[in-house]
Amino acid sequence: MNLNEATEENLKYIIDDMSKQLQVLNPTIMNHENFSLDDYDEIKQLHDMVKSKNQVSVPEIHAIIDELKKLRK
Repeated sequence: MNLNEATEENLKYIIDDMSKQLQVLNPTIMNHENFSLDDYDEIKQLHDMVKSKNQVSVPEIHAIIDELKKLRK
């Protein structure tokens, strides 16, 4: 899987992966259908940041979720 390509499959993967990493309790917040492929690069940057950290702090989780809320359709 090449995550550099903006596809629906890749978008679903990175949203689902971030949801697990951030331990989101309400999965409806992180439904890939609520995001547009037009914002794929920004969403992927957030995903890359989450993946690069061993542990994400609570304030960072809130900031990432706030950014994702801004990107929702």
